[in-house]
Amino acid sequence: MKTASNLKTLVDLLGHYSPSGQEKTAVDFLVSRMNHLGYDITYVDEVGNAIGITGDGPNELILLGHIDTVPGEIPVKLDDDGVIHGRGAVDAKGSLAAFVDAVGALGGIPGWKLIVIGAVDEERDSLGARHVRNLFDPGLAIIGEPSRWDRITLGYKGSARLEITVSNASMHSAIVQETTSERAFNIWSMIKQWDEEQNIQEEKFFNQLNVSLQGIESGNNGLEEWTTMQIGARLPLGSSPKAYYQQISNLISPEQVIPLGYAIPAYKANKNNPLVRAFLRGIRDVGGKPRFVTKTGTADMCIVAPVWKCPVIAYGPGDAKLDHTPHERISAEEYLKAVAVLRAAITNLCSL
Repeated sequence: MKTASNLKTLVDLLGHYSPSGQEKTAVDFLVSRMNHLGYDITYVDEVGNAIGITGDGPNELILLGHIDTVPGEIPVKLDDDGVIHGRGAVDAKGSLAAFVDAVGALGGIPGWKLIVIGAVDEERDSLGARHVRNLFDPGLAIIGEPSRWDRITLGYKGSARLEITVSNASMHSAIVQETTSERAFNIWSMIKQWDEEQNIQEEKFFNQLNVSLQGIESGNNGLEEWTTMQIGARLPLGSSPKAYYQQISNLISPEQVIPLGYAIPAYKANKNNPLVRAFLRGIRDVGGKPRFVTKTGTADMCIVAPVWKCPVIAYGPGDAKLDHTPHERISAEEYLKAVAVLRAAITNLCSL
C-alpha cells in the first residue's frame, strides 16, 4: 500500500493486528517507529508497553494511549478520498499514532520530558496502565481516546462486571418447579428494575447507573442444573465498584455475586488548569471551535488520574460511535488536524 509519509505511523500501526493479549508485534513496530522519529529513549517495559521518551527536563508530560484493540480484524485500506480503514483506527491507535507523530515532530523542548506510552490490555483489565501508574509521576497527562479533533474529554464512567449462578438438583421436566433459567430471568428483571429506580432523578446519562446482561449460559450434568449470568455495569461518579457489588448482593440475597475482572471507578477532571487552556488554544489555532465532553464508556484515565493527581484530559481523533464496530475508519484530514492540535497545544503548554 502506497502511503503518504505523514500517515505512515497510523497506517503501519493498523497493519499490526493487536487484540488484547496479542500486542507484541504492534509494540515492537511502535518502538522501532519512535526510534526512527528521533526519540531519545525507546523500549518495551516489563508488561509489554511501548515507551518512547524525548527530552530530559524537570517538567514531565505523559501521553498515554493504548495499543490493543477489541478482536475482529478489519483489512487496512486507504481510500482515494483519504479515509483509512482498520481495527483500531478510532479506538485507539488513531490517538496513539497522533501522539507519536506530534512528539516526534516537536523533538526536544528545553525543560521538558515528553513520554509517549502505548499501553497494553486496555480493552480487558488495563494491565499496561496499572503498571505505569506506579512508575511515573507526571505533572501533566493526556490520555489517547477518540473524541473528534476539536473536542476535549474530561471524564469517563466506571465499570464493573459480575457473575451470578443459580442451581438446582436435576428434575424431570414433567415436575412443576421453577427452573434455574426462570430463576435467573427473575433475578435479572429485579436488577434491571432496581437500576431504573436508581436513575429516576438523574436526567444526564453520565450520572446514571447502567446495567446490561452480557451473557447467559445454562447446563445440566444429570445431577444438577444451573444457569449463569454475566452482568456489566457503567458506574457514575460516586458509585464505587465495591459499593455496587454490595448493593447487588443485598438485592438478590442469598444468591452469590462473584466479581469479574478489574473494576474501575468513574473519574471526571477539572477543566480549570494550564493543560486544558493549552488545548483550547491549540484547537483554535488549527481552526476549530473547542468543546468539552464526558463519555459513558471507561478509559485508562480512570486508572491513572487518581494516582498521578495532576491535570489530565483525554484527546484523540475519530468518531467514537465507530468504536468496536466492523466499520472502524478515520479520515486523514481529521487525523492530521489532531496531530496539529497536539503540536500546538504542547508548544503552548511548554511556553508557559
